Amino acid sequence: MSLATQIRPITYLKSNAADIVKGFSVNPEPIIITQNGEARMVVMDIAEYEKQQETIALLKLLALGRTEFKAGNFSEAEDFLDEMGDAA
Repeated sequence: MSLATQIRPITYLKSNAADIVKGFSVNPEPIIITQNGEARMVVMDIAEYEKQQETIALLKLLALGRTEFKAGNFSEAEDFLDEMGDAA
């Protein structure tokens, strides 16, 4: 669904909060809330928010790993596995 169809004024949020919460069970797309014509906040289903946070955390780990690799901070696979075997 297009984000354009999910834009609502803050008055809609104030008068339809319960319906918005119920609606997330059918359509988990976030709703963009505007105030004075400008986007001010996003309202979203908690499960979708948690998924988003997990994805961001994974992307941060991948970026950190890439940075470490580029800096030469890595070990050969065999050495790593040997170290892991010693730790167990």
